Amino acid sequence: MKQILENKVVAALLTVLRIWLGVQWLKAGFGKVTSGFDAGGYLQGAIAKSQGENPVVQGWYASFLENVALPNAGLFSFLVAWGELLVGVGLILGALTVPALAAAGFMNLNFLWAGTISINPTLLLITVVLLLTAKSAAYFGADRFIIPAVREIDVQKKRYDTAVETSL
Repeated sequence: MKQILENKVVAALLTVLRIWLGVQWLKAGFGKVTSGFDAGGYLQGAIAKSQGENPVVQGWYASFLENVALPNAGLFSFLVAWGELLVGVGLILGALTVPALAAAGFMNLNFLWAGTISINPTLLLITVVLLLTAKSAAYFGADRFIIPAVREIDVQKKRYDTAVETSL
């Protein structure tokens, strides 16, 4: 399995999948950021889906939406719009890929819990695949340079801290 994941052709295919996923998030987020998205109606609709004989939204999640999200709809609108946009940018660039994928998965789960099926199961499946193959999926991206640079900064900081401790 390791040989497959370290293959540059596989990394290129995962990169295409990562970029496609990023474009989906970027389009969704850009539309929300530029249109003044208000999640209030969406939240009310999700709460309504928790009623009836066969509720789509579970009671525990509807309670969260009603008592936390809806009273803070402005904050949630901002977080969803900018979260989608930034996840898209991160995935397209391959920058902070794992945090972007984690945020994408978290948003997809919340959309599913709110009763919105649409493309969310597909996006969640792709997100999980990319998380499981994150090193290969990010090989052709900014993380290839960002992660070693951050590690080097950490090494330099540890050396500095050790030098300071020994001089005291």
